[in-house]
Amino acid sequence: MLTNNPDLVPMIVLLGLAIMVAWVVTTWLRVKNGYPLQGSWGQNVYPVANDETVERVKLLSQENGQLKAELGSIKDRLANVERIVTDGAHSLDREIEQLRSRAN
Repeated sequence: MLTNNPDLVPMIVLLGLAIMVAWVVTTWLRVKNGYPLQGSWGQNVYPVANDETVERVKLLSQENGQLKAELGSIKDRLANVERIVTDGAHSLDREIEQLRSRAN
């Protein structure tokens, strides 16, 4: 087949190189972003869970909980501000109309 079609050889080589480059880039992105690398049988190779890692996860979980609580309070405050802003406009319109009716 390759002797009949010599144009296939460079395409096959380029395809193989593209696959290898994609594998290297994927591995680099995993390491850069802290994802565990996997061995040939699917076992995690990196990072190994040790006391430092467990403590780090615990601290991050605690910080995550605090940030969620803060976000909840900010949402409540924003809802109050929205209510005040929208209600204030309607009550202001009513007051203006009352003043106009008194003037007439």
